[in-house]
Amino acid sequence: MIPERKIQGLSLKVGPLGENDRLITILSDQEGITRLAVPGARRPKSRLAAATPLSLIEAQVVGRRGLARIKQLKIIHNFNAVGQKIETLAAAQALSELSLMLVSSNAPIPGLLSTVLMHLKRLEVEGREVNKDQCLILAIIVQACIHLLAIGGYGIPLQRCCKEDLPLDPPIGNWEWKCSLIPDEGFAIGSFENSTVKLNPSELALLQRLVKSELPFGKDGKLMGPKNVWLRLLAVIDFWIATNLPKNIHSLAMLREVVIT
Repeated sequence: MIPERKIQGLSLKVGPLGENDRLITILSDQEGITRLAVPGARRPKSRLAAATPLSLIEAQVVGRRGLARIKQLKIIHNFNAVGQKIETLAAAQALSELSLMLVSSNAPIPGLLSTVLMHLKRLEVEGREVNKDQCLILAIIVQACIHLLAIGGYGIPLQRCCKEDLPLDPPIGNWEWKCSLIPDEGFAIGSFENSTVKLNPSELALLQRLVKSELPFGKDGKLMGPKNVWLRLLAVIDFWIATNLPKNIHSLAMLREVVIT
């Protein structure tokens, strides 16, 4: 008897497989990253054609050796609303890229899926909004990357100076104070030649707030920080990923290009 199992997770990537099938990559709490064949999904009116990227699905899977296949598929939620804006689509794709780099096959990371879903829901809301709020989209993806990197074991050290082991307590209002992001180490108080990103006290304080689950809104209900600050914090994320993970995230570069132009 061919073994069967049920997987519930987020489809991160979907591509062609053979003439009529699809290959789907799923992030789940049970198995980490799983790649499965979806037989006949490219045929017209196939009942498995709903296997699309950025969908929370429940799949009945057949087989364990080689490439297992999906026998039945149920869509729990589709995040296709993020595709209504290029900014939210790029941010959502960045979440997928980062998840694929952090998680291995048969090596689930507790809490990572729920964190990805939390930030996807925020991007979904922004995707449906008529007006673009590029700062909020930048804030969501910067915070999402900080959360995922920490859960995946590549967290940015934001509390102590990597050079002198002093607390990183940004002196708000002291505009001469700087901290520098050093490759493979973290933030150091002062300006260093080998640093490509330097933050002032307000920028570091904003970055430190992002480890929390809530986005940083002020008492007036507005998001803290202008666009140029959020772009600088995105540069911190880019720099840290490029230094500590195998490759860059192309979707973050696309998001930056769209926001700047």
